[in-house]
Amino acid sequence: MLGTADFHEGLIFEDEGQLYEVLKYQHHRMSQSKAVMRCKLRNLNTGSVTEKSYRPEDKFKSVDIEKRPKTYMYTEGGKAYFMDQANYEQIELPVSKLGNSVKFLTENMEVEGLYFNGKLFTVDLPVNVVLKVTSTVPGIKGDSVSNMTKPATLESGVEIKVPLFIIEGDSVRVDTRTGEYLERA
Repeated sequence: MLGTADFHEGLIFEDEGQLYEVLKYQHHRMSQSKAVMRCKLRNLNTGSVTEKSYRPEDKFKSVDIEKRPKTYMYTEGGKAYFMDQANYEQIELPVSKLGNSVKFLTENMEVEGLYFNGKLFTVDLPVNVVLKVTSTVPGIKGDSVSNMTKPATLESGVEIKVPLFIIEGDSVRVDTRTGEYLERA
């Protein structure tokens, strides 16, 4: 059994029959109330991200997850197709189970397949990926005190905010958990 003291980023546990992955957590205590653990969780069955608070005495069922390397091939008809690197078997997974991760998938990308009870239920992307900027507006420098950003569309189709100096054709590193620009690659 797991408690809130065992929480760390990437931990997978079972709560109320659902599998959750801890994305962020914070110990929080107000002056007259008991401490709670505020968590940002990803439901591995649906791919949705939710926020929950747990008391220190709450207990959770630990889950044995097996990770196997996969290669993303393509998406067609609402399903994403992956190839197992060990036996070259092709496996399909509904796009709805991938959640926001589907926005960062590119052809031949290496991912980790997460198996629970011998069945693939989702994939885990690298923490950050390098994607090419396919379209963005020209940056016009002006009188500004803070960092200015502009929208840019990447090769996977996702739109993010980038600094003004990024132009079409540049490659940028993006955090797959938050969808934020990290640096020019």
